[in-house]
Amino acid sequence: MAAATSMAAALAASLPAPSSAPAPAAPTYEAIPASMSKVIDLEGEIPLNSVQLDGLVVSKIIKHSRDAQGSTTHGLVLGIDLDGTLEVSNSFPMPNHSPDDDDKSAKGITRYQASMLRSLKDVQADDSIVGFYQAMTLGSFFNQTLIETQAIHQEKLRHGGVVIVHDMSQTARGNASFRAFRLTRAFLDALKRNNFSATSLIDHRLTFSSILEELPVKIRTNALLSSFLGTLTEPSAPSVAGGHPSAASSSAALPPSFSTLNLGTASVARNLEHIIEAVDAYKTEEGNLAYLHRQIAREKQKADAYVNKRKEENAARVAQGLAPLPEENVNRLFKIPPEPSRLESMLLLGRIDAYSKALAETSSTGLVKMYAAKTNSGV
Repeated sequence: MAAATSMAAALAASLPAPSSAPAPAAPTYEAIPASMSKVIDLEGEIPLNSVQLDGLVVSKIIKHSRDAQGSTTHGLVLGIDLDGTLEVSNSFPMPNHSPDDDDKSAKGITRYQASMLRSLKDVQADDSIVGFYQAMTLGSFFNQTLIETQAIHQEKLRHGGVVIVHDMSQTARGNASFRAFRLTRAFLDALKRNNFSATSLIDHRLTFSSILEELPVKIRTNALLSSFLGTLTEPSAPSVAGGHPSAASSSAALPPSFSTLNLGTASVARNLEHIIEAVDAYKTEEGNLAYLHRQIAREKQKADAYVNKRKEENAARVAQGLAPLPEENVNRLFKIPPEPSRLESMLLLGRIDAYSKALAETSSTGLVKMYAAKTNSGV
């Protein structure tokens, strides 16, 4: 036994000593320069003051809205927040999805979004979602779909994210319209409580004008893109010496547009139709709310009558020396419906207000053009 132990000891001594594993080096972090410490917001504490759209994003949104030909055009915007400014540097469209679609379609849209973000990350592009964009016509962006989508983004995204609203009717008249919105804190609080009764609206001081808060939008274009746009609008030189000047003007990449000379009467009529439809929808919604309030009042009246009758019976029994009857839960006996939500009414009022503002702007411009045309015609 002793010989075996000495042999094992000899073999162990002949083996090379195990080399101790090198201690892992402590990770080193590069400190943020002092000049950038107040600009780079790591904790998300600097509030957003403005939104900056890159020229590429503007072009993509306009092209997507024009190709899709519908008010359901939407997509995601990517970028970063820097010193209180949300810089949107890229975007990509999303396929339309309605609540009636099956789960397979929703999963396909999720896979498409993940694939797009992964592809952008592979080419070292911005892949941080900072919000979404929505195309609309004549200011009709007050709807529950937009509100619910923005509420989800505002809960999960850094700084809450924003929604970029693009007005296609303004773009058709030659004025690219982009506005940035996000939900107010008062509306988010009411949405989390899922309470939009009259009492809740009074407590939160909510109206259709306090659902969304608007952020100023700036559009940034680099010098190369500005030069390219300048070359598109400039006519090329005539190839033949002494050519007619009209030949040079017609050879421009972007021919001149005479849409500004249109009096715009068709858009005024369409705007009036939208206002009438929104007013009719608001009137119908108010009728439904009035019916529900009458039903609540009837149920409460029945409950109060039952309580008063039970009190009278108990008073008579006490006078006779009998034990009073136990009090019952009125809510179990009478199904009093909850107070109806007024969210849809607020959204319809906001839609009517947006249509009215668009009508005022369009009609004022059309009146000026009509008077100018009347003066030039000598009528």
